[in-house]
Amino acid sequence: MKNINPNFFKNLSLVFLTLGLIIGCEREISDDSVLATFPTTGEVFTDNPVNLTDDFFISFDPAEGANPEGFGTDNNVAYAGTSSIRIDVPAPNDPNGGFIGGIFKDRGEGRDLTGYDALTFWAKGSLTATVGLVGFGTDFIDDKYAVGLENIQLSTDWRKYTIPIPNASRLVQEKGMFIFSAGTQSTNGLGYTLWIDELKFENLGTIAQPSPIILDGQDLVQQSFTGSSITISGLTQTYNIESGENLTVQAAPSYFDFVSSDTSVATVNELGVVSVVGSGTALITATISSVLASGSLEVTSTGALPSAPIPTLPSSNVKSIFCDEYTDETTSDYTPDFGGSTTQATVVTTNNDSVLIYSNNNFTGIIFDNTVDASALSFIHVDVYAQQAGVQVEFQIRDIGANGVINTNIFTGQPEGDDSDKRFTASGLTVNGWNSFDIPLNAGILNQKNNLGAIILAGGPNFILDNIYFYTP
Repeated sequence: MKNINPNFFKNLSLVFLTLGLIIGCEREISDDSVLATFPTTGEVFTDNPVNLTDDFFISFDPAEGANPEGFGTDNNVAYAGTSSIRIDVPAPNDPNGGFIGGIFKDRGEGRDLTGYDALTFWAKGSLTATVGLVGFGTDFIDDKYAVGLENIQLSTDWRKYTIPIPNASRLVQEKGMFIFSAGTQSTNGLGYTLWIDELKFENLGTIAQPSPIILDGQDLVQQSFTGSSITISGLTQTYNIESGENLTVQAAPSYFDFVSSDTSVATVNELGVVSVVGSGTALITATISSVLASGSLEVTSTGALPSAPIPTLPSSNVKSIFCDEYTDETTSDYTPDFGGSTTQATVVTTNNDSVLIYSNNNFTGIIFDNTVDASALSFIHVDVYAQQAGVQVEFQIRDIGANGVINTNIFTGQPEGDDSDKRFTASGLTVNGWNSFDIPLNAGILNQKNNLGAIILAGGPNFILDNIYFYTP
């Protein structure tokens, strides 16, 4: 079961890929050595691609709906000179793909962009439209210094666009020259043409008043335990640009310098991943070029997490979703892309036991990769751990029907179509201890539990789950 239609609005957004840190052998540098330098060329496309190979454009994956056929150059339209980049944005029903996007990649050694403060370009459209994403720093390998500007407004006249660089000192060997993604959400499905010209990195000298943000500017307080990890999200940088406008870009974690007030409690790496290593309290903050970011994370660790109760039912009576004692009936997606969700979900192994940690939850889900037939089963079991008083978790056990699609009314939150569910709220939880619940599969799914496809989770906002399985006594 892979087709999910929760009717939540989903934006095209920049995905910052997980990086690994490679530690190599160190050796002394002789006095005669010369450190490697890289080209400082700022131009990317003027009348032609600049210092790029003929195959510099790399499309997003057609398997995900990207159209690779609408990219080229136009010798009849240009802001300056004789030609421009032409991008034909397809209609959603185009057989070659319903949106267009990809990157311009320097396939050579990369460029030293430390002398610039922005990427600029001129653009216009055959229609007024909204382009979902433009930016740079994405190379489809590390994407370490990815920057994205969402939802730029396109005119039928040429207009200059500016994308500030959050911290140019980091761009000593950058290969991701440009990224764009465009669909027809703003044109009611009508395809159009987008032209781009004079694409280049510049040192404008007018990029001012940097204002970095982590965690969307919130000062969060979170209970945790030794061995858990938390990823810092909501990373942006706002600038005042030459036009007087305040412009906010998404910024990859590697532009930030993260600091923990107590590294014996929590450490944080360059990817913004906080690792809880001991008991106590630590404050996580960040800067860009010595400017303190708005937002912080205060982590309080209670030490090691006690193990959840060990299930004793025979495996023949169980269909497991998440439990180390049984073989899971299906794999699941613990971080579905529900529009509007603020949830961070992490699988952590502690005491040789895997648990699901939920932080800042408003709503999320455990989405089964294959439906589960629980027709002969009577209950779902779940263990819940609360680290603070007042936690309540609502479980919505969803049967998605024969069509294999989650259908939810966006106004009521209730299942619709051929879906049904059973809802249960776990409340009155003992703090700093495991709470076991055996929820009967009755009410809305009493007679429809042969296509169980998801468990929707609401409330919290912070809790831990373990031992999730359907069973009959």
